[in-house]
Amino acid sequence: MKGRRRLLAAARPYLQIFSVFALTPPPNFFDRTTNRRLRRFLIVGYGVYSLFFLGILICMSYVNVLALNAEIEQFQLEDFTRAMGRVQKVVLASMGIVIHLNMFLNYRRLGHIYEDIADLEMEIDDASQCFGGQPGHNSFRYRLATNCGLWLVALVGLMPRFTIEAMGPFVSWPSKILSELVLIMLQLKCLEYCVFVVMVYELVLRLRHTLRQLQVELADCNQRDLLQALCVALRRNQQLLGRVWRLVGELEKYFTLPMMFLFLFNGLTILHVVNWAYINQFNPADCCRYVRLGNCVLLLINPLVACYLSQRCVNAYNSFPRILHQIRCLSVANNFPVLSMGLREYCLQLQHLRLLFTCGGFFDINLKNFGGLIVTILGYTIILVQFKFQAVAEEKGRFDLNNSKSF
Repeated sequence: MKGRRRLLAAARPYLQIFSVFALTPPPNFFDRTTNRRLRRFLIVGYGVYSLFFLGILICMSYVNVLALNAEIEQFQLEDFTRAMGRVQKVVLASMGIVIHLNMFLNYRRLGHIYEDIADLEMEIDDASQCFGGQPGHNSFRYRLATNCGLWLVALVGLMPRFTIEAMGPFVSWPSKILSELVLIMLQLKCLEYCVFVVMVYELVLRLRHTLRQLQVELADCNQRDLLQALCVALRRNQQLLGRVWRLVGELEKYFTLPMMFLFLFNGLTILHVVNWAYINQFNPADCCRYVRLGNCVLLLINPLVACYLSQRCVNAYNSFPRILHQIRCLSVANNFPVLSMGLREYCLQLQHLRLLFTCGGFFDINLKNFGGLIVTILGYTIILVQFKFQAVAEEKGRFDLNNSKSF
């Protein structure tokens, strides 16, 4: 990732971290300068490493199911808690399997995504050279650090604090550490998605910057030859934005299943934690009350970051029609039919190619649907608490009836 691949070079440290957790192949696997035979050996070795990581995930899911059964027998709980716990553990194992299968089956697609990002960056920068180039390249590193890096550090640092203690006494410390590794791995998949969204956002910002420079040039342009050149630049900007839209489609295909399972797993885990919080509310020896709250907050913030970054990218994309409208209001647009037709075609493209970050069309990843997720979790939480209250009332009624019969 040299020279023309500044975006990928800036994202490389994050991608390397994700590859350590067996979430994505190391970026140097896609570097054509690497010896082909060496690259094959590295791919095979990484495949074995990923399978080993997947084996740990499945084993830890089984260990936690056994610990859950032991804790349920200790508290003499109903089958509902057992079923909810098992479903949550099954979803955890399924998500790990889906992530690894997706990584192996979409290996070539990921390579094409890297190439598309590198090519788009190069062509966007080339197209902007006539207008003074792009703003400082260090701004992207800063955006990546503030949008993903800080949350990465917070997530890895806080998650053990909020989950290890809550695993209970029936899980040994080695198993707790491995289970923690698995939980962090699953949550980091969302951050991998965020890194790619930030790269797309950077491409959109650069195209918008070029379009605004075009607007400035057109405002003071009276020469026909220069107008022709600016129309060509406008057409190129339109084509590059269309390629960014197609890149988002490829990212959607790559991340659909992992992100769907992430939202499902986080929602189920929050309900599972709320259930155990209710069970332990009258337990004076319970030491995990605030820890459970922190765990729920982390599980909500992680998808919130993805939804916020996706929404911000969509908003930047949706600002293009406003800039085009401002250009159409210029006098030169009325006096030069070629420019007027180019602007109309650009506007029609934006109407048809709406930018959406979705999970295979099942739901959009944006702030609106995150609000829907919150409402759904709250609804199921209320149902869960009502179910628990009803069970307690029925149990109390049976107890009072038995006492009255005994007298």
